[in-house]
Amino acid sequence: MYYPLPYKTVKTRPNVIKVSGEGKISVEPEIAVIRLGVSTESLTLAQAQKENARAISNIKKAFTKAGIPENAIKTDDYSIYPQHDYVEGQQVFRNYRVDHMLLVKIIEINQAGPIVDIAVRNGANIVSGVTFKAAQNDQFYRKALSFAVLDARRKAETIAETLNVQLSKVPFSIAEINDREVIPYQKKTFAMNEASTSLHPGTLEIISRVQAEFSYVSM
Repeated sequence: MYYPLPYKTVKTRPNVIKVSGEGKISVEPEIAVIRLGVSTESLTLAQAQKENARAISNIKKAFTKAGIPENAIKTDDYSIYPQHDYVEGQQVFRNYRVDHMLLVKIIEINQAGPIVDIAVRNGANIVSGVTFKAAQNDQFYRKALSFAVLDARRKAETIAETLNVQLSKVPFSIAEINDREVIPYQKKTFAMNEASTSLHPGTLEIISRVQAEFSYVSM
């Protein structure tokens, strides 16, 4: 007896235009985050810790006098390192090193340089970075993300017009490329001398990216 084979639906992939989009927002920074701290060395760990704690305490007291609230200062890293030398191929203990790093959030960015000076005068011997941010960074990023979607749409329309095909009104696939970027237009400068520290943040550029797929049909 003959049994007909079941009917199978063959799915065909639609015609696709795949594009990426980028959105940018330029903003003035409003917040500075400074990473600084104290490194101390001594033959005994207890002494290295004691000297380090004293310097960190002096720095925090000086920050308080300068008007920085306690919740704007936090420990970023605390490390203990045994230090060694190599003598004739043998590892020989030298001393202990203690590093205590702080993150300091400054709302008035024009005070970032003076705050660095205060820290150095009160015992800080490491200043490893200054980052400038926008207060409403998430809001600006969402706006940049909207621009990225529009940019992707315009690119797809350009391709469709060139090929003389009809583009779908909305993408059937769209994804955020999750690599947020905040780029200074003007590189920040960081100069220390006996008089003062000068910091110039420049302008921040907040960038978002998407990848989208549009279907199209021949006209």
